[in-house]
Amino acid sequence: MANIRTFKALRPAERFADRVAALPYDVYNRKEARKAALKDRLSFLNIDRPETQFPEEYDMYAPEVYEKAKEMLEGEIEEGIFAEDKKSCYYLYELTMNGRSQTGIVACASIDDYANSVIKKHENTRAEKEQDRIRHVDVCSAQTGPIFLAYRRDEEIEKTVKRVKTKAPAADFTSEDGITHRVWVIDEDDDIKTIGSRFASIDRIYIADGHHRAASAVKVGFKRREQEKLSKGYFNPEAEYNFFLSVLFPENELMIMPYNRVVKDLNGLSTEEFLSKLSEKFEVTKQGKEAYMPQKKLEMGMYLEKEWYRLGTKPGTFNDKDPVESLDVSVLQDNVLSPILGIHDPKTDKRIDFVGGIRGLGELERRCESEMKAAFAMYPTSIIELFDVADAGLLMPPKSTWFEPKLRSGLFIHRF
Repeated sequence: MANIRTFKALRPAERFADRVAALPYDVYNRKEARKAALKDRLSFLNIDRPETQFPEEYDMYAPEVYEKAKEMLEGEIEEGIFAEDKKSCYYLYELTMNGRSQTGIVACASIDDYANSVIKKHENTRAEKEQDRIRHVDVCSAQTGPIFLAYRRDEEIEKTVKRVKTKAPAADFTSEDGITHRVWVIDEDDDIKTIGSRFASIDRIYIADGHHRAASAVKVGFKRREQEKLSKGYFNPEAEYNFFLSVLFPENELMIMPYNRVVKDLNGLSTEEFLSKLSEKFEVTKQGKEAYMPQKKLEMGMYLEKEWYRLGTKPGTFNDKDPVESLDVSVLQDNVLSPILGIHDPKTDKRIDFVGGIRGLGELERRCESEMKAAFAMYPTSIIELFDVADAGLLMPPKSTWFEPKLRSGLFIHRF
């Protein structure tokens, strides 16, 4: 059963919250991060991406870069930008985008639940991508970016959340991208007891987004555990390093956007040959110049030679009993990208790129009119499909889901 517990959050003072809150570190490349960090010295991106404080050519993984993150965090605590709550609490984090709201419970999840698959994964992680966050978390002795977790809705938790939200929020602001962020503190003992006990009855929690951040936080936790065992002969299971910063959302409030694909070439095929091969597995219908958004599962849009097409998957194309093979992104990979275009490993092949659905279909057209040849607009993976894959102990293809809105970093920090 899930061990989801309270913690004493390090939070920005209310008057600084809007300036501190920053998009996750990994949505930026190095050039973008430097530009964004320069906008405001209080942006948490300065701490999350401390290489922005060094010359552009500086080794972004040098030890002193991570020490700089620690120095800046401690400096802002001394300056009064951040303060730690006196009581161990749960928190609520509500994000509202285009009139749609989702509210998560901010808490700490157990590294043992992660190791024992109470917290379920649907993506593999890459060691080289983990190393940066491992060093950041370890040097700062803090988790600064929350892991996005999902759970099946629970009526008692839902009632408690609604009651807490009738109170005045501890922070309330709208970021420059138009998303409203609100924070509440759950410090009443009865509410804390209810939430903790309800999660203790839930046997499956799912990582929706943040697999690398989760893996990194967990590895630092087990490292600290081993260090304490070596020095003392035992470890304290209640120590904060045994838990990692999370925001948990009920599945009925989440929205997954499509993760679209663009490819550089047709693998030596002419347009006519490519369309002919597509027609073996798909009903191919030309739509003209107007962008085509898929309307249902197993339907795709394709942009090729300045024309849009509808691709409808023919019956018998895939195994509809397999939770991975039946994903739309798998249908594309298994029937188009690999056998026709020769893109067998989308994680490493330089002929394919991925475009988050938040960028719209216009971005697919733009990419094809610059450096790419064709684009595929996908129907979004559902949260239930994500649950089914994770429950089966399987993995999704890379770039299967795009969650919006993105959780901001810096609003909650877990120190250990």
